[in-house]
Parts: sequence; C-alpha cells; structure tokens
Amino acid sequence: MKKTIFITGASKGFGKIWAEAFLKRGDKVIATARNLSNLDDLVQQYGENILPLKLDVNDREAVFAAVKAGKDHFGRIDVLINNAGFGLFGAVEETTEQQAREQMETNFFGLLWVTQAIIPVMREQKSGHIIQVSSVLGVVTLPILGLYNASKFAVEGLTESLAPEVAQFGIKVSLVEPNGFSTDWGGASAVQTEANPLYDKVKTDLFGSFPADFYGNPEATTDAVLKLIDAENPPLRLFLGKIAYPFVQQNYESRWAEWNAWKEVSDQAHGL
Repeated sequence: MKKTIFITGASKGFGKIWAEAFLKRGDKVIATARNLSNLDDLVQQYGENILPLKLDVNDREAVFAAVKAGKDHFGRIDVLINNAGFGLFGAVEETTEQQAREQMETNFFGLLWVTQAIIPVMREQKSGHIIQVSSVLGVVTLPILGLYNASKFAVEGLTESLAPEVAQFGIKVSLVEPNGFSTDWGGASAVQTEANPLYDKVKTDLFGSFPADFYGNPEATTDAVLKLIDAENPPLRLFLGKIAYPFVQQNYESRWAEWNAWKEVSDQAHGL
C-alpha cells in the first residue's frame, strides 16, 4: 500500500536519499527544506507525487502551516520522518550560548513542533507512524559533540514518552539511530566552535581512533527505512549501520559495572 510521507530536511543527505527512494516506489512525499532549489530534480522527475515546501522547523507557526498544507494537498499523512538537524562540533567549554541554543532549537524543539503538528492529523486518521531521526549519540556519547549528544538524548527521552501516549490513537513511534555515515553532516552542514588549543589532543585522539570502515554508505540505509515504514509492528528503536551495536553494547556493559560497584551506596540513599 502506497503511503504519504512528510519528511523534513529533505534537500540533502539522508532526507533527500530517502525521499527519492519513497518516490521511486510510488509513495507521495511532502518534502520540506530551507532551500527548495535542491529539490528541483525530484520535482522534475516525479511531478505531482512530490510537494516541496520551504520550511525552517524552528518556526513553530510555519511548521503547523506546512503540515496543514501537506494534509490539504494529499488528503492524509501516513508517515512523518523528522530528519531536519545539524551537528555542532566543539568542546563544551568552547560552545557559545548562541551555538548551544541553535543546536537545541533545531535538533530538539524543531522536531517537537513537527511532532505536535502531525499528531492531530494522525489521530483523526486513527493511524500513522512518527519516525524521529536520532543518532547512536542519543544513546551513548563522544567527546567534542557534547551539545549534539544532548540534543539527541533529549529527542530519545521525548520520543520514548511519546510512544505510549499516542498508541491509543493508532499512532506508532520509532527512533532511527544511525552511526556515522558519509554525508555532509560532518562537513559543509556542520557548525564548528572556535577552537581552544587545550582540547586539540582530545580532538586528535577522537578522530584518529575511527577505523577505515567507520562511516557507512548512506545509500545503503534505504532498504532499512523502507522496511521500517512498512512494518506492521515497527520497533521503538532501530540502529542504522554496523558500528552502533557494538559501540552501545560496550558502553552499557561499562555502565552496569559501575552501577553495580556503587549499588550498596545507592540502596543506602533510599533511606528505608
């Protein structure tokens, strides 16, 4: 059954790759982006099956208007893919107030506004699937990405709470958690703090530790995403890439070891 999919951040990277994959198989796509010219090729090829909408997800009023326009145009919205976002690279101490706020505004609040706008549409339909594009760095962390980590941890907490709230309306919820991929997320789309030489070694050690196959091929994610949106009972969480699972497993084993080592202290703190 063909679907109508609303996807943010569709002008490049995962957003454009996935939007094209949906269109290729006959789905209808409401594709939002700040720069619509990047969608011209898809419009020329797929015509009336794609509705391009200019949107800055930080503008809550514009978000609600875009969702209404998409619903009015195609009659329904079956899937939301909250993909808009960017990476802020730099040590916590290096990060300015403006950079920190902009990271949270787009990655967390922008996602929240689109989620709030889509729920009434899906509730009226008694069906829908909300997919939040998080990151493996919403589950575990790396240094030099502290604000990005924080924004994705916030997305994870919000979405885990959202799922049981909207299940009664027939709405399914999933988190997609990619590891690193060869998109321009870490390049042209990234924001960099002003470097403090005190953190040079941390940065060198981090980026020098990545193996040759650390970054996945973004085109290879399409089958997984198609399977996710077609699943009758989709998972709450789905890793993308082979690096994520062992990275998280090792991290969580370390967490449990530390919690267990301090369990007596924790129990005593209960007081009863």
